[in-house]
Amino acid sequence: MSEMGVVGMASDVQKLAMQGRRLTPEEVAELEKKVADQPADIDSRTKLLGYYFLCRREQPGAEETHQRHVRWLIENAPEAEIMGTPFVTIDRILQPDAYDAAKKAWIKATDDLPESPAVLRHAARYSLLHDRDLSTTLLQRGKRLAPNDPEWSSAVGQLYSLGMISLSEGPERKDLAIKSFGEFQSAYRLSGPMEQEFLLQSLAKVAFEAGDIDAAATYAKEMLQVAESGRNRGNHLHHGNLILGRVALFNGDVEEAKSYLLRAGQTPGSPQLKSFGPNMVLAKALLEVGQKNVVLEYFELCEEFWEMSRGRLIQWADLVKADRVPEFGGNLAY
Repeated sequence: MSEMGVVGMASDVQKLAMQGRRLTPEEVAELEKKVADQPADIDSRTKLLGYYFLCRREQPGAEETHQRHVRWLIENAPEAEIMGTPFVTIDRILQPDAYDAAKKAWIKATDDLPESPAVLRHAARYSLLHDRDLSTTLLQRGKRLAPNDPEWSSAVGQLYSLGMISLSEGPERKDLAIKSFGEFQSAYRLSGPMEQEFLLQSLAKVAFEAGDIDAAATYAKEMLQVAESGRNRGNHLHHGNLILGRVALFNGDVEEAKSYLLRAGQTPGSPQLKSFGPNMVLAKALLEVGQKNVVLEYFELCEEFWEMSRGRLIQWADLVKADRVPEFGGNLAY
């Protein structure tokens, strides 16, 4: 691992990377010359990563140059903030050799700096989508390194939760839910009030999937209580009511489940809900027991906040009117 000092570490790497997306070819050439003369100029490399990340699919040679900068940073500055962002992503499907080379470099970095929380965190993030076993191992190392830091348990819980998405109902999915719930509970116990609030949604969802219906209801009710303070209000109102609706349906109370679905649709929205859209798990469950009218009403409510629906609510409504259950895709996970 290079002992080279890091020049000009930025406090806002996302902003720097976004500046890079607006670079002209002349400015790119100037920055490339600069990092050739001063290899440890992380700010300049960050701008270049922003540039190459945007054009790497279209511009000849951009993919390889992007990979070169990523590899240099892994080998020389793995703790740099930019290494924890999507701008250093290498696609395993499209670029398998480059992905594997960077993965090996990350493993070496974690061996060279075994007690660096930042390196473990960044390496775990890199392997999150395609090497979840490795990502889990790295996060567990972070937990052992700092057992009282809730970030590690929260990250492991999120990892198990992501693993559930591709699995249908069954023992494997439930086992992941139980593990995820345990990690989120640990993170919750170690966190302060503000961090606890942001864990409520994950706790409620995985508690239900783990079969702890009472805990799911408890966390969902807490979401609705803290929503009154205004912080993260839109998400709490939406997901808290949806979980309580799923609990009601689990207990056989269809009318109460319908009521909660409509309350969930009355959220004022949030950045996540406006872009990714509403969750459709309860709506799908109600369709499967013949309750299409309330689902159509829910769609109408969701139109008020889902700014990037791209006509999906209309398409889904047409299918429901034809007595079909739509393929909700990612909206069963959001």
